[in-house]
Amino acid sequence: MANLKEIRNRISSVSSTMQITSAMKMVSAAKLKKAQDAITTMRPYANKLTELLQDLSATLDSDSGSKYSTQREVKNVLIVPITSNRGLCGAFNSNVIKQTQSLINNDYAGKNVSIVAIGKKGNDAFSKKNIVIANKSTVFDDLTFDNVSEIAEMLMVKFVTEEFDKIHIVYNKFKNAATQEVMTEQFLPIVPIQKEANVNLDYIFEPSKSEIIEQLIPKSLKTQLYKGIRDSFASEHGARMTAMHKATDNATELRDQLKLTYNKARQAAITNEILEIVGGAEALNN
Repeated sequence: MANLKEIRNRISSVSSTMQITSAMKMVSAAKLKKAQDAITTMRPYANKLTELLQDLSATLDSDSGSKYSTQREVKNVLIVPITSNRGLCGAFNSNVIKQTQSLINNDYAGKNVSIVAIGKKGNDAFSKKNIVIANKSTVFDDLTFDNVSEIAEMLMVKFVTEEFDKIHIVYNKFKNAATQEVMTEQFLPIVPIQKEANVNLDYIFEPSKSEIIEQLIPKSLKTQLYKGIRDSFASEHGARMTAMHKATDNATELRDQLKLTYNKARQAAITNEILEIVGGAEALNN
């Protein structure tokens, strides 16, 4: 009977786990809808702003570049991995961490690489290596454009003051609830736009081309970072919902198997007791 008690305890434990994972799945599904709507409505604006910046860049003279597009010899690199503050979301965080580590080991081997972590999981992974210079995980407590803009401004200052020669952001791009794609984007310097041979752009600039560019580029960079964080935020809830759905299914399957094992063990115990009773009765008759 001790074996039956152990199986009952396991059934109870698995059932409790199943209730927790099911509840987490429903919570993530509810949060995913809001996060998905936010990134879906933002993408057209962000893409149009990037397109406008590219069109304006195509009209610039070769010697009238911006301070944000200055190409320097790459010695100091800053990587901004965007992870989550919590786990239980499958390979969501580990994929970003692996991609960041690949950049450090392969693309920028021998360079001075630093990390600005957005998300506690990324901070925990790289703080052990003493390369994290800032932890901006609290941005998820109040995810607004203004709060993200402060981080973007910090990155821009670090580039303009030549503290870093190149800045990358690594994040999960949201496709759907079950699919996220790890993206590596160059944040600074701005990637030069290749002009097409037959491009004929006729703009009337008001107040002036240089003033528009100087205001548009910072806004575009802030939007780029905000879109990356929003993408990551939606991807996190999608990954967690999928992970908790699979965990719930696995817990259900395991519970059913344990119940079958319990019933078989219980029937075997009852059969043994009956055999013992019958055997004892026959012994008394003899």
